[in-house]
Amino acid sequence: MPVELIVTIAALVVSWLVFTALLKLAKTTFTTAIAIAAIVLVLQLLFGIGPQQLLNHIVQLPQTLWHLVSGQ
Repeated sequence: MPVELIVTIAALVVSWLVFTALLKLAKTTFTTAIAIAAIVLVLQLLFGIGPQQLLNHIVQLPQTLWHLVSGQ
């Protein structure tokens, strides 16, 4: 078997693995984005909590957890 054929087959296999990994990453990203959008929409419609309020609480979350753990 010529070396060029082996390298070509290996390149095809590696390219296929990278392509499928990128497809899985894109699918995961899209699914996560849809889930986040759905959560924000439900919070907005049912409870009147806007995206900015949610973001503020996410930013303050480490401080809140620290207060819970340290007992302050």
